[in-house]
Amino acid sequence: MVLRKVVETMSRKIGFCVALLLMTWTAHIAVAAEWKFTVTFTPDVRPTPFSGRVYVLLSQRNPEPRLGPNWFTPEIFCSRDVTDWKPDTPLVFDSEKAESTLSYPEPFSKLDLSGYRVQAVARFNPWEREIGRGPGNGISHVETVTQAGEQSQLVIKSVVPEAKYPDVKWSKQLKVRSELLSKFYGRDVYQYGAVLLPTSYFDQPERRYPVIYTIPGFGGDHYSAVLKEPIAETNGFGVEFIRVMLDPACPLGHHVFADSANNGPRGQALIDEFIPELDRQYRTIAKPAARLVTGHSSGGWSSLWLQVTYPEVFGGVWSTSPDPVDFRDFQQINLYRAGENMYVDAQGEQRPLARVGGQVRLWYRGFDQMESTLGPGGQLHSFEAVFSPRGTDGKPVLVWDRKTGAVNTEAAKQWEKYDIRLVLERRWKELGPKLKGKLRVHMGDQDTFYLEGATLLLKKSLADLGSDAVVEMHPGKDHSNIMSPDFRERLRREMAEQVREISLQK
Repeated sequence: MVLRKVVETMSRKIGFCVALLLMTWTAHIAVAAEWKFTVTFTPDVRPTPFSGRVYVLLSQRNPEPRLGPNWFTPEIFCSRDVTDWKPDTPLVFDSEKAESTLSYPEPFSKLDLSGYRVQAVARFNPWEREIGRGPGNGISHVETVTQAGEQSQLVIKSVVPEAKYPDVKWSKQLKVRSELLSKFYGRDVYQYGAVLLPTSYFDQPERRYPVIYTIPGFGGDHYSAVLKEPIAETNGFGVEFIRVMLDPACPLGHHVFADSANNGPRGQALIDEFIPELDRQYRTIAKPAARLVTGHSSGGWSSLWLQVTYPEVFGGVWSTSPDPVDFRDFQQINLYRAGENMYVDAQGEQRPLARVGGQVRLWYRGFDQMESTLGPGGQLHSFEAVFSPRGTDGKPVLVWDRKTGAVNTEAAKQWEKYDIRLVLERRWKELGPKLKGKLRVHMGDQDTFYLEGATLLLKKSLADLGSDAVVEMHPGKDHSNIMSPDFRERLRREMAEQVREISLQK
């Protein structure tokens, strides 16, 4: 249900992207113009100097520009890093000092900004991935740019409020302090999940339930999982589930529940801390056979990773449209092959990143430029945050050059321990018996983000290993429309069948 909302939202965005892209880019006609935005923050909103990134975002669509940029229809914004920026001290963004400012899609001096709404954001809270929506980040009022040469005064005098999970009967927030992650970060770190209760939960106080753990894709969290009424199970087996929507967000993006040098022991914290606390507070069947895991996109990769990494903790995975599961086809790029480039192919042609209806809508180079202007927490850098070691500068080691796109194959080799296909091949003697009957992966053969190639390689590898895994390619389906109502119902039936014997014993 929550996954459906995520998929439907993406579908609407993709459906509108063609017209909106044309609107956006025709507005970016190259003109010689001078622009100046002066940003300050008040002592009331932050009494101490700030070091970090500050943004000026513009939009013709969003009432508040801070709510962008959108992947498929990005608009104009710029950013710059500051050190010890003091309250009430002007910080100037203008077309004459472009060398100190990152901007997207082009320098402001080349863009006609007339008619755009403008808003400033200061990333006061470095622990939040989101820029304009991250709780604690400073935001200014909104102004409208009327003509070139005028100066906009943007005063940051409020912060994004903390999100609050609603108090409802059928879904509850589970908040668990992680000792493991708190030790890693040197501060209190909590794990979150939305616990969705079945219809009979309050009427049958002796009954226990199997659990489905769901992991949302990039940008998703547990706040989207709120039930006004319990889910009506229609699986035909009389099986009811407790469902848990996990929160995969971290300062550097989506941590995919993998232990890593940059994000900390995320998988271990889930297994050793969060799940035991869920079992303590709710009437779960605390047995591996009664724990199922699923997810879509980055959540699809996460769920498959958890099943493979902890084969004796979970009783089955349903992974849909996972991020690259074989790094020999990382969205059509072989990260292990010398001479590879993220931005252009062997013929020098620009590499696409996303398509809709067979038409390219995103290119690697442009998308990467947008993420670089945003700073840490974007999708592409999120991969490096999980898979790369930590560099001498304390940041994830970059696998490709952000100016040229050249792939550092030595750095990419460090990713091998997260290459799911390679992990399975190297450890199949140990993992094979533990994963029998537990692996299911589904992918559209026209995936929006070119993820089908890696899944095909995984399918072949598992077949060669003699696995009974189901790796199914769905003809004509893309990243979103694979999740049709009929397909979702099929997955629900399969999950119920997987646990029906143990469930009906309780």
